[in-house]
Amino acid sequence: MTRRRTPRRSVIRLTTGHTARTLRHSYGPELVLALDFGATSVLITTTALVTDEDLEFARQLAREATRYAWSMERAFHSTTDLTGRALQQSATGKAIDQTAA
Repeated sequence: MTRRRTPRRSVIRLTTGHTARTLRHSYGPELVLALDFGATSVLITTTALVTDEDLEFARQLAREATRYAWSMERAFHSTTDLTGRALQQSATGKAIDQTAA
């Protein structure tokens, strides 16, 4: 991503959970990506004619979403690994080194 040229004025934080989902729609020539958070939806749309800037934004969005997914998988696997090792410890009665995780 490129460096911001304008200062950030506000931040909206939407937390994922069991109601969060993404949807892709097309209404005629218009493309829509919906990020649905239950009562709140964020719609990302293009103009009727897709421009180079639209395509570059979509690619950036895909790259960052992939990085986000990788980070989530890494965090999830670390958590489940520690949970599994903690269960193993309680079953065997042996202490394990959790700093190795």
